Amino acid sequence: MNLIVFGATGLVGKQLTEQALYTGHQVRAFGRNVFTTDYLQTDNLHRVQGALFDAHEVYDAIKGCDAVLSAIGGGQDGTDKSRTLGMKNILTQMQKAGVKRIIAIGDECVLENAEGKMLLDEEDYPREKMPLALEHKKAYELLTGSGLNWTFICPARIIDRGPTGHYTTAADHQPGSGVHSINSGDLALFMLNELTKNEYIERRVGISN
Repeated sequence: MNLIVFGATGLVGKQLTEQALYTGHQVRAFGRNVFTTDYLQTDNLHRVQGALFDAHEVYDAIKGCDAVLSAIGGGQDGTDKSRTLGMKNILTQMQKAGVKRIIAIGDECVLENAEGKMLLDEEDYPREKMPLALEHKKAYELLTGSGLNWTFICPARIIDRGPTGHYTTAADHQPGSGVHSINSGDLALFMLNELTKNEYIERRVGISN
C-alpha cells in the first residue's frame, strides 16, 4: 500500500513508519523533523516536511495514498489544538483527494463504560484531564462526521517499547486484560494489521497488552 503517516517522528509514528517499511509498504513520513529522524533505509521511504495546519501541504502529501495513519500528538493541557485542527485538516484534504481510509490514535477517555457513557463523562473523571479529554472527543466527533472509513484507536498509557505481537482489543470499550498500557510497537502493529483486516471500520478500539 501507499501510506502516509502523520506525526511520523513521535513515539508511535516512528514505529508505524519503520514497521510499514519493513513489511514492504510505500511510506510518506510527514512531520516537521522528518529529515533529522533515523528511519529504516529504503527506497520506499519518502520524507515529507510540512505543517499539519497547511491545507496545500497536507493535500499534496495525501494525494495518491491508499490510507492515512495518524499518530498526531501535542500538549497535555488542552491548549495545543493539533489533535483537533490537525485532524480537521487531514479529513478535509482526504475528502478532496478521494482517500477513504484513516486509522488514528486517540485516548481511552472516549470509550464507553458498561452503561454506554463515555469515560470522560463519568462523575469521578479527573478534572485536570478534562481539557485534553475534550480535544480527543472533538477529534472523535470529526471522524464520525467525515463520511470516511475511520478507525479510532483509544489506548490508556503508551509505553516506549517495541512490538511483542501480544495485545488485546475491544470495540468501543476498554479491553478486559487488566493492563492499562500498550507498547508503542504493539500499537503500531495493530494499526497496520487493521489496514488489511478492517475489523473495526467506524469503531473506537480499546487496546492494551
